[in-house]
Amino acid sequence: MATVKLLNCFVSPFGNRVKIALAKKGVEYEETAENMVAKGPLLLSSNPVHAKVPVLLVDGKAVCESLVILEFIDEAFAGTGAQLLPADAYARANARFWAAYVDTKMPECAGKIWKVPKGAPAVEEGKKEMVGVFKTLEGELGEKPYFGGDALGYADVALVTFVPWFLTYERLAGFSIAEECPTLTAWAARCAKENECVAKSLPDAEAVFQFVGGMRKYFGLE
Repeated sequence: MATVKLLNCFVSPFGNRVKIALAKKGVEYEETAENMVAKGPLLLSSNPVHAKVPVLLVDGKAVCESLVILEFIDEAFAGTGAQLLPADAYARANARFWAAYVDTKMPECAGKIWKVPKGAPAVEEGKKEMVGVFKTLEGELGEKPYFGGDALGYADVALVTFVPWFLTYERLAGFSIAEECPTLTAWAARCAKENECVAKSLPDAEAVFQFVGGMRKYFGLE
């Protein structure tokens, strides 16, 4: 049995994707908390290109970048648990497209909300962009229970780890995601309610807000 170790920060949407995938597969692992300001030597040596979480170490070999890690887990542990990516080539390409859409859009608009001083013009811009992204995702979700169809899949895992951050976005930008995007809100609740691997892998929303508040003070944004 492989020795599996995850380098992560508890608020990281990207690292928590890996936790969901490992839990879904039933893979035992050790999680090491990383300080994203004073980065540890193992993180720096395991991911010298980006120096960021997550990093998955399997028998000492490092796999970096969350979406790459999800696909690695699907292949390396194919014999256990349900696959995240579908077998059908078109469905698999579609799942990759929407996961990439999340990674392209979410960090950018989220950063305009929480990485700038409160009340800065960028906050309103970020809010509008985020609502637009969510509405686009609602259009893709349609009446399906999950982006993956009837079961939690690759694109669902890519997006659901941003949900604990929703409270932070709402408080800093002054809006309600539930009011703006009820379909996406219902999907988020469904993911946690119907999938233990999601429920036990996501941090508390209030804890995320407090963590972000500390980071904002550290960087002089409040």
